[in-house]
Amino acid sequence: MKVRNIGITMGLTTVLLAAGCGSKEEDAASANNSISEQVEYKIIGIEPGAGLTGLTENTLEEYDNLEGWELEESSTAGMLTLLGQAIENEEPIIVTGWAPHYKFTQYDLKFIEDPKGTLGEVESIHTIARLGFEEEMPNAYKILDAFEWEVEDMEKITFDAQTSSIEEASADWIESNQDKINGWLEGTEKVDGEEIDLVSTPWDSERASSQVLATVLEQQGYDVTVSDVDPAILFEAVANGKADASISPWLPTTHNSFYEKYKEDLVELGPNLTGTQNGFVVPEYMDIDSIEDLEPKE
Repeated sequence: MKVRNIGITMGLTTVLLAAGCGSKEEDAASANNSISEQVEYKIIGIEPGAGLTGLTENTLEEYDNLEGWELEESSTAGMLTLLGQAIENEEPIIVTGWAPHYKFTQYDLKFIEDPKGTLGEVESIHTIARLGFEEEMPNAYKILDAFEWEVEDMEKITFDAQTSSIEEASADWIESNQDKINGWLEGTEKVDGEEIDLVSTPWDSERASSQVLATVLEQQGYDVTVSDVDPAILFEAVANGKADASISPWLPTTHNSFYEKYKEDLVELGPNLTGTQNGFVVPEYMDIDSIEDLEPKE
């Protein structure tokens, strides 16, 4: 399998943490501040092009009590670094998060309630393909159409990959789940070197699913290339035929704007994983249950 990283300027924000030594009185005063004050009225986000980033921006506009709040755009890696540092010091932090993701296995975290539903309800990850793909590559189409697994499968790979790699963790999962894979392959035949271009988003969850599917396709004789791209480019690539398929779109909320734009020019094969969720995530030790518990910046 060939993996390509498409060069997209994300405009990432570099976040610097500064620790100062203050008096005990200052520390006590800080501890008595509201959670909103302690996190400086900021939500730590990820890449600017992510669907979750757009949902968060909309959330800041829809909730009156988030007046004056800011989304600190960063990267997935940057967000996870700040989250880990905050937890190590038992400090408050609010991040944009999603499940499945290994951080829920690594840390004791919780989603806070979103009464307005602006961050979306529980949704699914779907499979899409270019027009004509089924007719030109019927065996590959059958495999993609049959591909389906569970949240626990994806989280198992992404968690194990923290001490190895996505490739190794995926290979171990495949070895332990041959019955499931045989179900995906039922009714298909092997081919001899047919090329398939898959597009994926550059996050561990989707890297895991794409790695598993690519390996299964390669075992069936396909020459697979996986390209990691921004969600907007992912839909565009499938719609204009530059890519054959993707198993990464989150619907009906996270990537809905992209799907609505291109849905007439692609085929939607249905969900391949159900039970995904977006939202504001905090450590369990934080005494907050809902977005509505936050306060506006004065």
